This record gives sequence, structure tokens and C-alpha cells, in this order.
Amino acid sequence: MNQTSKPVPKQMPTLLKMLIDFGPLLLFFIVDELEDIFVATGVLLVACTLAFLVSWKMVHRIPVIASASLIFVLIFGGLTLWLGDEEFIKIEVSVTNGLCGIILVGGVLLKQSLLKVAFGDMVELEDEGWATLSWNLGLFLIVIAITNEIVRLNATTDIWITFRVYGILALNALFFASQIPVIKRHMIVSDDETPPLSG
Repeated sequence: MNQTSKPVPKQMPTLLKMLIDFGPLLLFFIVDELEDIFVATGVLLVACTLAFLVSWKMVHRIPVIASASLIFVLIFGGLTLWLGDEEFIKIEVSVTNGLCGIILVGGVLLKQSLLKVAFGDMVELEDEGWATLSWNLGLFLIVIAITNEIVRLNATTDIWITFRVYGILALNALFFASQIPVIKRHMIVSDDETPPLSG
């Protein structure tokens, strides 16, 4: 009997995905250098919204994590522009990362992997692998939130923006590189790739 193959989700070209993921933040940094943080925040709101719409149009599904991030950016960015207080857009990083981290860690404690819900159609991992990734990412996001608060409370706005754009990007790259062994160790090999049993 032929098994029905699992549909493969549509993937964006790598260059376009990088532009969508990092373009809004780079625009934020550039516009802040040319104007100020309030103009940069307005550009960030528009760029994040456009990036989300392009992503949805390309892959025909709504990414859960990107959706939550967009909502927080719109709320705190909107408050920054409405009240004329740059602290709101700075706090957004702490709230978004901290809340997502707590949710991921809480999900593991409740025997639920929210990463599997979000990315289970993109990669097949054992449940233990999803739990490990969820726990590690949750703790990492909480650390990012705490670090952002330290920088926000003790550094100038220009230094915070540099940390927001380049510092967090570098930390993310290091973290995800460190998780590659976990993914490889728990990746499920499809039946047609499994070597036949001897004997």
C-alpha cells in the first residue's frame, strides 16, 4: 500500500527570506542614523508589516512566531509614536522575548512543545528533540530579554540601537548554530532513507 506523502511546505528563496527577516531592522538602524528614533520606528512598523505580508503571500500560511512579534512591534511602536516616548520601542524587545521565552519553557513543563506546533511541518524531529529545542530557546529568549533591559537602562539610545540590530543578531546566530547538533541527533529519518535490517 502506498502511503500518502506529507505535503512539503512552500519555501522562500534564501535571499528573500534574509531580506524579510533582517531588512526591517537594518532600515531601522539606517533611518535612525539619518533622522531619529521616532522616524526610524515609523519605518520599522511599515517595514515589518510589509515583510509579514510578503511572507504570507509567498508561503501561503501565517507564521505563528512572526505574527506574535509583529503584534508586539505594532503595539509598542505605536505607543512610541503616539506618546513620543522612545522607551516603549526599547521595552518591546524585552516583553516579546521574555514572554515568548516563558511560554516556551512553560510549554515544556506542561509536556507541550510549541515549537513543534509552529515548525513541525518544516522539519521532523523526535518529541524529545522538540522539547530540548523549546527549553533551550525559551531560556535563551529570557536571557535576551534580561540583557536588553540591562542595555536599555544603562546605555545611550545609539548604543541600544546598535545592540538591538547587531548584538541580538550575533547572539541569535551563535545560539542557532549551537542547536544544530540537537537537531541532527533527534531528526527523524524517513522510511526510504532507513537502511535495511540485516539478518
